[in-house]
Amino acid sequence: MLVEPARAAMLARLLDGRAWTATELSAAASIRPSTGSAHLSKLLALGWVEVLPQGRHRYYRLAGQEVAAFLESFARLAPDPEVRTPGERRASEALRHCRLCYDHLAGRVGVVWTEGLLAHGWLEASAAGYTATPAGRRGLVALGLAGFDETSEPVAGRTCMDWSERRLHIAGPLGRDLARGLLTLGWFQRDPRSRALWVTPLGREGYRRVFGRPLPEPPGSDPRG
Repeated sequence: MLVEPARAAMLARLLDGRAWTATELSAAASIRPSTGSAHLSKLLALGWVEVLPQGRHRYYRLAGQEVAAFLESFARLAPDPEVRTPGERRASEALRHCRLCYDHLAGRVGVVWTEGLLAHGWLEASAAGYTATPAGRRGLVALGLAGFDETSEPVAGRTCMDWSERRLHIAGPLGRDLARGLLTLGWFQRDPRSRALWVTPLGREGYRRVFGRPLPEPPGSDPRG
């Protein structure tokens, strides 16, 4: 299934956790919409994607976290794709720097966020995964992430091996809620063309203020972060 470049490109596009039309996914795979629809039909039959009718449009998304986890695991085993153009190089560097791994932070910045939370005592690691400590929950609420209030149910996370960094980052419900909260706060901004994330000036300064260290610099120069 993944040896077919067009399907692999479509699935990679869906790894940002959002839903896309067949036309949008076909463009991401550089194929005609009719060909893209045929590929999506096969992915639907296999249960890898699901479709959401909305008015005149049909939106496709990954069938769930299990599919996303499999795709990310496969990416760790696959060789790095050949980069042929400056645009492909920039896109690859942006994904390695910071991206959404379906619903949680990944890439160099995602790993640094995980390590910062651990070093600050806001996160506790165990064989079962990660949990936010009481100090961590208070600190995250102080940042504006109300979902970590101590009156709510404890949120646990799992470890996820980052395919580009070969280091662990936070996944699971804890990673999802953290990513959603930071996007809502405006600390991160989605790249509309890929699943890359840009760290905003607000997010860069916020991380430095809380953890006393800077986030990694983005590849090249980007006015947003």
